[in-house]
Amino acid sequence: MLFAMSDLFDYIPHPRIAARQVSGPPKVADVVTPAEGARWWYRFNALLAVRITTGVGTMWCAYAFAALALVSLPDAIRSGSAVTLVSWISQTFLQLVLLSIIIVGQNILAASADRRSEATYEDADAVLRTTEDIQRHLNAQDAAIGRILDELAVLKRS
Repeated sequence: MLFAMSDLFDYIPHPRIAARQVSGPPKVADVVTPAEGARWWYRFNALLAVRITTGVGTMWCAYAFAALALVSLPDAIRSGSAVTLVSWISQTFLQLVLLSIIIVGQNILAASADRRSEATYEDADAVLRTTEDIQRHLNAQDAAIGRILDELAVLKRS
């Protein structure tokens, strides 16, 4: 072959491609899991925080907090003071119950974000595979064009 189209371009995959294959898509769990070599207290605090959040962040816990708050409702009503009743609603009921419900909502949003992240990762992977196919296709075309040019050169000489 007199002319090699492959001399025009060498495809070198970006190093991020290999790193992405190893790491996979990012997830919330990756963020809360302490890194290797983290101090023992960091690992302990992270584990404890995740366990407490997982326990408090359930609707069952919200129901239990509501029941606990309702235990003191009769005393708030018997006091006859609107201030006491408002105080019970805001400081007891809303804080106890809404805490768990907000955590439940955050857990749902985090799971949704994980699913979006996974879908984006899979889409990017599909685009990457398609570009690799395009690169192979271009290499095949380069080889074919190179053969055509060689044949033209032979025809031109004769």
